[in-house]
Amino acid sequence: MMMPTPNIFEVIYVSTIAPNAPLSVVADIAARSRAWNSTQSITGLLIFDGMRFCQQLEGAQKEVLALIERISSDSRHTDVTIFHHGKLPQRRFKNFALAFTDVTEIEDIEVLARLEKLDGQSGVSAFEELVYTLDLRN
Repeated sequence: MMMPTPNIFEVIYVSTIAPNAPLSVVADIAARSRAWNSTQSITGLLIFDGMRFCQQLEGAQKEVLALIERISSDSRHTDVTIFHHGKLPQRRFKNFALAFTDVTEIEDIEVLARLEKLDGQSGVSAFEELVYTLDLRN
C-alpha cells in the first residue's frame, strides 16, 4: 500500500540585512539554518544580494509557520515581507536542507528589490524564473 504524500507548505519572503549586521552574519545564518531545518524536515533556498535576503521554506505547515515566526523576530534582518505562502504538490528543493546562493555577481542587482514588491502568483513566477538562473550550493 502506498503512503500518501504529506502536505507540503511553502513560504517565500524577502527581508533586508540589519544596518548593524556584518556580512559575516550571512554564513552564520546559512549554517545554523541548515542544521535547524534538518531537524524539522524543512527544505528550501536562501538567496542574498548583498543587502536583501530572499528565502523559500517548505515542509509541514506547522513547522514552516513556526520558523517564519522565529525569522520575523530575528534581529539580523528587518522588513520581513512574505509575498507568497501556500500548499505545494511537492518540494522544490528536496535535496537541500537549505540551498544557498548569492546574486552579487549577476548583472541584475535589483532582482530581489523587484521581487519584494510582488505577491501571489506573480511573485512565485518571478521567484521560479530567478531560481532557474542560479548556481545553488548546499
